[in-house]
This record gives sequence, structure tokens and C-alpha cells, in this order.
Amino acid sequence: MMAIYLDHAATTPIHPLVKEAMLPYLGEAFGNPSSMHQYGRDVRVAIDQARDQVARALGADAGQLVFTSGGTEADNMALLGVAAAYAETGKKHLITTQIEHHAVLDACRYLERIGFEVTYLPVDHTGLIDLEQLRQAIRDDTTLISIMMANNEIGTVQPIEQIGELARERGVLFHTDAVQAFGSLEIDVKRLPVDLISVSGHKINGPKGIGALYLGKNVKFIPRTFGGSQERRRRPGTENVMGIIGFAKAVELSQASREQHMADMRVLRQAFVEELNRQPIEFVVNGHPTKSLPHILNVSFPGTDSETLLMNFDLAGIACASGSACTSGTLEVSHVLQSMHLSEERTRSAIRFSFGRGNTVDEIKRAAEMVASIVHRLQRHEEI
Repeated sequence: MMAIYLDHAATTPIHPLVKEAMLPYLGEAFGNPSSMHQYGRDVRVAIDQARDQVARALGADAGQLVFTSGGTEADNMALLGVAAAYAETGKKHLITTQIEHHAVLDACRYLERIGFEVTYLPVDHTGLIDLEQLRQAIRDDTTLISIMMANNEIGTVQPIEQIGELARERGVLFHTDAVQAFGSLEIDVKRLPVDLISVSGHKINGPKGIGALYLGKNVKFIPRTFGGSQERRRRPGTENVMGIIGFAKAVELSQASREQHMADMRVLRQAFVEELNRQPIEFVVNGHPTKSLPHILNVSFPGTDSETLLMNFDLAGIACASGSACTSGTLEVSHVLQSMHLSEERTRSAIRFSFGRGNTVDEIKRAAEMVASIVHRLQRHEEI
């Protein structure tokens, strides 16, 4: 049985050229980048070059980038660091949405426990926010708006430019979690009115355990950790050298092929849906029909349930998910789908298929056929 990996939104396989770039830092290039001798200086130069590469992909200056352990830490640093920096001014109100990644939602709940107020904006049945509701939610004491660029479960892309313009008009900082969008959508801080951006390496065929937070030049920020001068004291601790080098290489490769990648993902997504349409099953696609990342396809199969579907798909060699990789292991109903006010039949039978490097049209069609066969039996209540 040939396994088919359709969970690229959870993590992606490391690109061979990324692995090749990382290998020297497991061997001869082992120096501590904070050391003054040649061993350390060689590694420091490599980190500086990597920082330049990642910063260029965002249209930022290298000094505006803080390397982190991933998207979750970047999100936490953005919210907690900004909240702490502006709390003494009396601005203790934040705005986010009900469908954010838990890295943002849980950070907001922590801030509520220590005296901050948070407004959680609703979304419509496609996962989009209402800009007028956002406008009305902004208060004189609002310090930060945090709204993800594209949702990791349904792929819906938010109107980031309009959100940022509204934030600028009201003098409010704007953070966006771009972990799922990075490598697919163009992100240029010289054009986008965004003050903080979170990105991650393992979503773009880079290594796990590495990410970055972009900080605008006028953003006040208090570090969450202390103990060294690394990352301009914003995130001290000996750098994850191998991760940083791999991240930069992955960024280089993804930026070079971004438009072609998007086109390829559209073809794969369309092929999967068309094959499902040819089969005698009932299904419905969740998310926005046009404002969506092409590599994410969230589908509900009424008359079934996600747990049974995932078990049978896995036995058939198809790797997919029921929601965010950070929560899907719990098999709870997705908070994203619940916030979209979909029917219980849709929320409890939803599966996320996500495509990426290495997938082909032939295997996508084959996977869709197997998915449809399993769904057909379950919808007819037959044994599998």
C-alpha cells in the first residue's frame, strides 16, 4: 500500500536542499555564535546571512526579525510582549477573532486573567470577519489587534490590508499570524500596514522548531525571557543554528517558486474536488469559495464522523486531519467550524486535506477515489 500524505498544513517534509544546507552545522560548523574566536565567528556570519534572507522575504530589515522556536512562540511574544510594554499607559484592551490559532487564543485568555480585556470578533459562515464590527470594537484603550492572515483549518484569507489601514487610522498596533500564509501569499511590510508578523519554518519544507517574529520599528516590546544578548536581548539564549540555516534555505526556495507553487496547489485542489464530484457521495466544502489558500481543502461528509473517517483513511494510507495539528489529537470539534455556526452534522464530519510539495495529480485523484469509497460505505452504514 502506497501512503499518500495530505496533511501539509500540519507540517511539510524537509526539502532535500534544506537538509543539505543544515548538515554542516551538525559537523564542522559547531561553534557557538556568541564566541569571539573563528569557530564562533563563522557561525555568526551564517546566522546573519540567514536573517537577511528571511527578512528580505518579508520586505523587512534584518534587525526587525527575532528568531523563535516556531509560530506559537512568535504569537505569544507578539501578544504578551506588546501587552506588557503598553500596559503602563492604561491601554489594556486587545482584539482578536474566534477562529485564531490557540497560540493566540490561549495567550489572550492568559492576559484576561492578569487584568486585560479581549474582544473576540465573530466570523461569518465562510470564516471572514466583518470590518465594521472590527471598527466598532476598537476603543481608546485598545493597544493591539491580532488577526491571522489565513486560517490553518479552512484556508480563508482575511482582508489584512483593510484591517491594517483601520488599525493605523485609530493608532492601534496590528499583529498577524502568517504561519499558514507564509510561502503562499506575498507578504511585504513596506506595503502592508502590519506591525508584527509571525512565521514558521516547518510549514514551508523547512525544519521544525524554528520561526520568527517581525517587529515594526516603532513597536514597543518587553521580552518574555531574559539571560543573554542574543536577538538584541529580545529573545536571549544560544541560537538554534541548524534550524535558522534550514529556515533561511526553505524561505529562499519557497520565495523563488511561490507563484508556481500556488498554481500547482490550485490544480491539485481542483482535481481532488472534481474527483469527489464524480463519486456517489454527499459532501460540502467549508471556508470561503474564493478568498482561500489553494493548498487547504476542508470538507464535511454528512452522515459520518471525523474520528471514524480519520481511522479508515489512515488504514487506507491517506494522512489527513480533522483540524489544527496542535489540537487534532484530541478529536474535539473544531472551534473554527463552531465559530462559523455550521450545523452539527457538518462540524462533526469535517476533514482537512492539505496539499504540498511531492503531491501529484495522479495520487490526488487516487486519494479522492479512496476517500469517496470509504465515505460511500459509511454514509450507507456498511461495514468497512
